[in-house]
Amino acid sequence: MPDRILIYGATGYTGKLVAEAAKAKGFHPILAGRNGAKVRSVAGQYGFESTTLELSDRSALERALRDVDVVLHIAGPFSQTSAPMVDACLKTKTHYLDITGEIDVFEACAARDAEAKAQGVMLLPGCGFDVVPSDCLIAHAKERMPDATSIEVGIAGLNSLSRGTAKTGVESIGKGTMVRRGGKIVPAGKTPVRDFDYLNGNGLTKSVAVGWGDVSTGFHSTGIDDITIYFEATPQMEQMASLGPFMRFVLSTGPVQRFLKRRIDAQPEGPDEAQRAQSQGILVAETRNAAGEMKRSRLTTPDGYTLTAQTALEIVRRVMAGGAKPGFQTPSLAFGSDFIRDFEGCVMDDLNDV
Repeated sequence: MPDRILIYGATGYTGKLVAEAAKAKGFHPILAGRNGAKVRSVAGQYGFESTTLELSDRSALERALRDVDVVLHIAGPFSQTSAPMVDACLKTKTHYLDITGEIDVFEACAARDAEAKAQGVMLLPGCGFDVVPSDCLIAHAKERMPDATSIEVGIAGLNSLSRGTAKTGVESIGKGTMVRRGGKIVPAGKTPVRDFDYLNGNGLTKSVAVGWGDVSTGFHSTGIDDITIYFEATPQMEQMASLGPFMRFVLSTGPVQRFLKRRIDAQPEGPDEAQRAQSQGILVAETRNAAGEMKRSRLTTPDGYTLTAQTALEIVRRVMAGGAKPGFQTPSLAFGSDFIRDFEGCVMDDLNDV
């Protein structure tokens, strides 16, 4: 008999990793998606039930969720897919989880906090690598410096992307780099670039600011008004950072977007098992207060895709065990800053104070 868990979108790269991990952990979810043949194929590998669902079919979606306690939503781009699933979850009083990294989706879920509380529903987007480790690190950094007014986080080691992640990046070209200033999410203008010491004394690495989900969630978790998130720079990222408004406009037009996505579709679906085993995430947070004092903390993790499957399913397990908190939540608000320490290979270190 299936658990009262529905995983929507288990046919993509990350979705298949989650389905495999769900089987290994003893879950029996219902897999769902719009392509029935693909969903049945993945479900058949693990003995899971499956159903074909279009997010645009509100009635069918609500019927499917009436007997479900929690949805783990994996089908991006979440800017298009999140709202209808959230609508259905609120109507059927089903807890909503996803693995988005999109700032606008976090903010849209946060705007429905009161509605979710009234329905007794938890809305917890960002259950994967974005934003579980970084959110927990930011919350930990705030605990170390309660009077922090700004935080900058550098993230290294994410060199191999799935097609879905790459496409989300392509879709965000027109927005430019978003940061939080004075509590508001705003365009950075010229993309910030700086060096981070990811390995604590073994050299500086050039890093480029990105519109990572913590620009939204870091504020909700800690109240810190100024937040900037950086990625270890690649040549492609440096090229993107140098784009002016006109080129961003051109690259965000329909024909160019379709061309870029076709290029992505020609690439491997994502890193293979050996590549994931050799990868490591390194996150460094630097908090500052009004007096100019600074504290640094570092978090090392396994590969981001491997960790996504682990964190998302652990959150599902906790929700099924009665651990849901109604309303909009971030990982650290729901489970504490130490949540990330529960996963093998995740190590938090407090570094020098300046």
